[in-house]
Amino acid sequence: MDDELAEIADFLAAHPPFSELPEQSLQALPRELTVRYYRRGSVLATPADEVKHLSIVRAGAVDVHDAAGALVERVDVGGSFGVTGLVQPPPYGFSVTALEDTLILELPASSFHRLVESSAAFSSYFLLQQAHRLHAAVQSVAVSDSGTAVLKTRLRDMVTRPPVAIGPQASVQEAAQLMRSERISSLLVQDPQVVGIVTDRDLRNRVLADGLPPSTPVAQIMTPNPTTADADTLAFELLLSMLARGIHHVPVTDGQDLLGIITSTDLVRLEQSNPLYVVQDISRQNQPEDIALATARLPDLVERLVAQDASAEDIGRVVTAVADAVQRRLLILAEEKLGPPPVPYCWVALGSQGRREQALGADQDHALILSDDVTREHDAYFADLAGFVRDGLVTCGYPPCPGDVMATTPRWRQPLATWRRQFGEWISEPTPDAVLAATIFFDMRAVAGELELCTRLRTGVLAMTPNAKIFLAHLAKQAVEHAPPIGMFRGLVLEKEGEHKSTLDLKHRGVGPVVDLARVAALAAGLPQVGTQARLDAVAAAGGMSAAATADLKDALEFIAYVRLRHQARQVRERGIPDNFVSPEELSSFEKRHLRDAFGVVRTAQGVLAGRHPLGYIS
Repeated sequence: MDDELAEIADFLAAHPPFSELPEQSLQALPRELTVRYYRRGSVLATPADEVKHLSIVRAGAVDVHDAAGALVERVDVGGSFGVTGLVQPPPYGFSVTALEDTLILELPASSFHRLVESSAAFSSYFLLQQAHRLHAAVQSVAVSDSGTAVLKTRLRDMVTRPPVAIGPQASVQEAAQLMRSERISSLLVQDPQVVGIVTDRDLRNRVLADGLPPSTPVAQIMTPNPTTADADTLAFELLLSMLARGIHHVPVTDGQDLLGIITSTDLVRLEQSNPLYVVQDISRQNQPEDIALATARLPDLVERLVAQDASAEDIGRVVTAVADAVQRRLLILAEEKLGPPPVPYCWVALGSQGRREQALGADQDHALILSDDVTREHDAYFADLAGFVRDGLVTCGYPPCPGDVMATTPRWRQPLATWRRQFGEWISEPTPDAVLAATIFFDMRAVAGELELCTRLRTGVLAMTPNAKIFLAHLAKQAVEHAPPIGMFRGLVLEKEGEHKSTLDLKHRGVGPVVDLARVAALAAGLPQVGTQARLDAVAAAGGMSAAATADLKDALEFIAYVRLRHQARQVRERGIPDNFVSPEELSSFEKRHLRDAFGVVRTAQGVLAGRHPLGYIS
C-alpha cells in the first residue's frame, strides 16, 4: 500500500463507523474511494439529486439543508452525508454546501451496501444517523410549529419547470396557442433578454376586452420589465410582494439564470398542503360534502410528510388531528340540525384515533358517554346525532367499523354509570371474547363535548386495573398471540393465504403487538397515558421497564410504522387504496435487515411480558 492510501486507511481507522470494521476490510477500503476537492460555497448536492456514493469529509466542513432550507446538520472532519439517498429512492431531498474548502472521500453505493450487510456496527451507526436526520426533519414540519410551509420554503425549491418564452413580434394568437399546448398561464417575452411577461389575464383584459385582432404583436399587450425574485427568496416574502404589487406571476432568477415562474396559485397550493390549513378549512365548512373536499387532501399531505422524512409518530398525530377536526365539525353541524343536546355528552375516539396513531384508510371507532341525567326519551336525539356523524364520516372517507364499534350502536351510547359498570365487568370477569372487544375501549380519548365525563370514567377504570391480575393476564395473552413475522432463522414470514398472500401484515403483526405490549404495561401500573410511545415512556419512568428496553421498543415501533407509511404513501402516489400489506419486493435490503431487527425486539419484549403473567392458567 502506498503512503497516500495508508494515510487514508489511518484516517478511516480514527473515525466511526470505519473504526469498527475488521482490519482486512479497513485496509482494502481506500482503493475503493474517490477523492474530490470543493471550494468554499460549492454545492455538493441538491434535493433533486440521485445519490450514488457516501461522502466522507476528510478536511473542511459542509452544511446539509432540507428542501425547505432549514439546516439539518453540519458535517465536519470524519463525518459523512448522503446515507438518506443511499437507503431511500431518489430524489435525495437535501442540499449540501461546502462551508469552507473541503476534501471529500466518496465511497460507492455498492461498497456502502456491502458494508451495511456485512457489519452490524457499521449498519447500526448509520441507522442512528438516519434517526437523527429524521428527527431534524420532523422538527421542520412539526404541526405545533408556527412556521408553515409558506414561511420556510425557498423559491428555488418550488420551481418545477423551466420558463417558456416567446418573441416580442409573435402574435397574441401564437402566444395563446403556446400557453394552451404547454398548459401554462404565462409566457416570458425574450429579445433575447427578458423584456416582458404576458399572462392569460393580459389576453383576456388587453386583447379580447379591447377588441384587438389575433395578429396583434405580443409586445403591444405584454407587461414590460416584469418584477423578478431571487431563487433564495422565501415563499412568504414573495407572497407579500405579489400582494403589494397586485401581480400574480413572477420569474425566478438565480444570478443571470432564469429558473422558472412562480404563480400565486403555486403559493396557495403550498399553503394548502399544511396540516393547520386543512384543519382550519374543515372548521369553516357547513356540509359534510364540503368537509370531504378538505379531507381529500389528506393522502397527498401524508405523502408530502413522508417525503420530508417526518416520523411515523408525528404523521399519525397529523392524520388523527384531521379526523378529530372532522368529528368536531360534524358534531357542530349535527347540533345545528337537531338542536342543543338535552343533557351533556362526551364524544370519545377509540383505538388508533384514541391513541393519536391513526393511519390512512382507518375506519371509524367512537362512542358516546352521556350524563347520568339522560332519560330514555333522550336516546332518539343521541341516536340521530351519532347517525349524522357516522354518515358524515363515511362521506369524508372513513369507512364504518366492521364490528359496529360506533356511537350508533346503543351499547356504545350509554350514561357514565353504565360505562363504569361495563368496564367493571370487563376487568373483574374477563373472558377472552370480552377482552378482545374491550381492548379498544382502553384506548379512549375525549374529542368533543363535556370532556370531564371521559376523565371521570378513565380515572375510575385506572384505579381498578393494577390489581386486576386475571384481567391483565388475559390482555398479556392476547398481546403475545400475534407473533411478529420473523422465522427461526431470521427470515421474514409472509401471509400464507388470502387476498394478501406473500405480503407482510405490518399492522397486525408489526405495529399491533407493540401497541398491545404498551397497553398491558400501562394498565398494570394504572398510568393515564393513551398513546403507545407515551405509555412506554411512562412505564419506564415508573420502573416497569428498563430504559434500554423502552428505547429499543420505541425504535422498533417507529421503524415498522415508518415502513408502513412509506408503503401507503407509495400507494397514494400510484392512486391506489392505502393498506398495511407490504410486499418484500418493495423493501430495500436496508429495510429488510432492520425490520428483522425490529421484529426481534418485539418478540423479546413479548417473551418478557409472558414471563410476568400466569398465561398458562388462561384458556
